[in-house]
Formats: sequence, C-alpha cells, structure tokens
Amino acid sequence: MTPAQCRAARMLAGISQAELAGVAVVPATLTTDYETGVGMPEPSDLDAIQSELEWAGIEFINGGDRPGVRLRK
Repeated sequence: MTPAQCRAARMLAGISQAELAGVAVVPATLTTDYETGVGMPEPSDLDAIQSELEWAGIEFINGGDRPGVRLRK
C-alpha cells in the first residue's frame, strides 16, 4: 500500500486519520506522517492499517504501474 493509496482509501471509507489510527491501534501521527511521505511505518503497523481499511470495504488494486483503491462490490 502506497501513501497515496492509504489516503485515498481512508477518504473513500469516510474516516479520519485519527479514527484509522484508533482502529488499527497505531499512533495517530503515524498515519499522518505516512500519508504525507514524512515517515514509513513498521511493516506490522502498515499491515494493521491496510487490514482495517479492507475491513471497511476498501479493495486495493496493485496492477501494473497504476496502483489504486476502490470500494468492494
């Protein structure tokens, strides 16, 4: 999951950075730093964030050179 995918997925799910951090049980600054390119989370934190977004109905598209996100049908 790229920072842009994280930001887009969160917005598509309609949740704030703080809400995402809360359900993923990571520091609130971690989501902000990652989405803005300031920091890179530990792999376990990134997995937790992505898992929560997927639980919220987000599907990650990683085809070719155009990664993206969409709502699951």
